[in-house]
Amino acid sequence: MTHRMQELASEIVRLQGELDREIEARRKVLGWRLKERIVEFEHGITIEHRRLRTKISRFLRRSPAATVLTAPVIYSLIIPMVILDAWASLYQAICFRAYGIPRVSRADYIVLDRRHLSYLNWIEALNCLYCGYANGVIAYVREIGSRTEQYWCPIKHALRVTDPHRRYYAFLEYGDADGYRARLDEFRKRLQAEPPPDAQMRE
Repeated sequence: MTHRMQELASEIVRLQGELDREIEARRKVLGWRLKERIVEFEHGITIEHRRLRTKISRFLRRSPAATVLTAPVIYSLIIPMVILDAWASLYQAICFRAYGIPRVSRADYIVLDRRHLSYLNWIEALNCLYCGYANGVIAYVREIGSRTEQYWCPIKHALRVTDPHRRYYAFLEYGDADGYRARLDEFRKRLQAEPPPDAQMRE
């Protein structure tokens, strides 16, 4: 990685921290905070949220026919998602232990907290639960895949990749044969010594 690329990567990390601080400030404006992974709303906000909940009958009347008809197709994806979740968990439990790679914490990616929002009716809460699970599984599997890629093939592609995972920017340049032979073990050792995400956030 060139000096300029290192500067850009550092800037990305800095901006992510700044974004996190802005999100925290917005939480305070909306009247809630996290306490040991539990959301706490200020007094009176929950009552107001319940007042804004849409009744099921009205919700269904306002739903387009196309939405109702395609719902079974959307929810049918739960089957491959559960299989992918279980298979990826088994894969890292076996292979990451064998390679000495820290395992990905599933709970850091699959977050199912939106169903507790009082302004959602049970259909909306179910939709949020499903989306949180499906997108969480994809993010969880992506992190497992990125660690696997760093261990076996930390090389950038010749063609542009849309929205690559966070490890990709540090990978070796396409065609850098000497770097690959000389630095593959370095990438593996760096991965094996990597602290968990919560430890990185505290630094």
